[in-house]
Amino acid sequence: MASVCDIGQLISRDPQYRDGKPCIAGTGVSVRRVIGVYQAGSSPEEIADDFGHLSLAQVHAAITYYYANQEQMEKEIQAEEAEEERLYEQHQKDRDQNR
Repeated sequence: MASVCDIGQLISRDPQYRDGKPCIAGTGVSVRRVIGVYQAGSSPEEIADDFGHLSLAQVHAAITYYYANQEQMEKEIQAEEAEEERLYEQHQKDRDQNR
């Protein structure tokens, strides 16, 4: 008999791991990473195949988590992108000063 999976345990958030960002439980794969690939046009099946160690259920769980928490996820994504931009600009400024 096949085992039953509690879908509530497929996504985890641990403040001590990846700054508490939602990840597929037991992996280092963030929900954001899966969503990025999904929004770029890959199907859930392609994502599972490309990652190799993710099941189709895990990929669907990440997509579902994103849509169930879309407003909060988008805020987190925007904050990360703003920080990336700030760091990039700081790097460019430092590089220009050292020329």
